[in-house]
Amino acid sequence: MFAFQYHPEILQRYPQIVGGVALARGIKNTATPAALQEIYFAEQQAVIKRLGDTPLSELEPLAAWRSAFRAFGVNPTQYRSAVEALLRRLTKKGDIPSINAVVDLCNLVSIRYQLPVAAFDARYLNGPITVQFATGRERFKPLFATEYENPEAGEVIFADDAGLVVARRWCWRQSDESAAREDTMNAIFTVEAQHPQGQEHIRAALADLLYLLETFVGGEFTSGIADFQNPGIPTS
Repeated sequence: MFAFQYHPEILQRYPQIVGGVALARGIKNTATPAALQEIYFAEQQAVIKRLGDTPLSELEPLAAWRSAFRAFGVNPTQYRSAVEALLRRLTKKGDIPSINAVVDLCNLVSIRYQLPVAAFDARYLNGPITVQFATGRERFKPLFATEYENPEAGEVIFADDAGLVVARRWCWRQSDESAAREDTMNAIFTVEAQHPQGQEHIRAALADLLYLLETFVGGEFTSGIADFQNPGIPTS
């Protein structure tokens, strides 16, 4: 079983959080096909044009994530949300490199809607991913690292029932175990928002994400919205 949920303490502290979730089985991740690459790179250039000279800090979805990071004691200019890091790379370097089909379509949706989108390989999970405050005893392995580290007590993490952390500082960085690779078959996809129009934007982004997944990697999906009223998405 794999699933996704918000801990009650997170919902009490961040009642505005909205998460679009897709639980995927039997996907076929590959090197990014030409058709997806064309859409992805066209979107990158469209985003650059739409943003123009607007500072990223003035984008409402990104500003909301900065506030959320500050609320659990993290400097959001030192540790940027995943979506801000992507848009910062795009606006400064002019492009975001292609990785594989799953990563690229997640990044495409992320920059299109200005929301953090993640894909977590489910093979190492013990129970659901729970968004929760860290005790500091959980274990996290950074991407490409060989040793584990511990999150700081009080930071927001994504962790399973065994204390395996798949993302630190909420939507800052994923773990090595959870990275979507070309042999990833089962995964949990998330897209989250903290700003006032989050519910509307999440529904649109989740629909777009599901369309791209079904088109380019296939699989079977259980999807839904997790929020204060509905804290989790279980497997069907």
